[in-house]
Amino acid sequence: MIKFFHMIFILLSISSFIGRVYLAEKRPGMLEQKWIKIGPHIVNTLLLITGFTLVFQGQWLSGEYGWIIAKIIALLGYIGLGMVAIKSQGTLRWQAFAGALACFVYIGIVAVSKNAFFFL
Repeated sequence: MIKFFHMIFILLSISSFIGRVYLAEKRPGMLEQKWIKIGPHIVNTLLLITGFTLVFQGQWLSGEYGWIIAKIIALLGYIGLGMVAIKSQGTLRWQAFAGALACFVYIGIVAVSKNAFFFL
């Protein structure tokens, strides 16, 4: 059940990120609406809570857990690049957007494979 909610929050998180980048490009004034500012923080908090719950329920910290650390580092990259994508303009916005999406994909692949170096 927790995994189901985690997957829902993942979809909501990436959808809200893409939507906010779109709004930043096309209708930046809408980003000032309270629900657009607060909503993603609520979703991402619930996403983190369900993620940590899955880690502890699965007892993944008792074995090899380098992949979890890799996901956390990639998450920090996703957050940083996402902030740049929403707040900047022009080419930098789209480079940061692409980088954030790459971090997101990496996190997903590592979550499924449990291997931080799946590309080797």
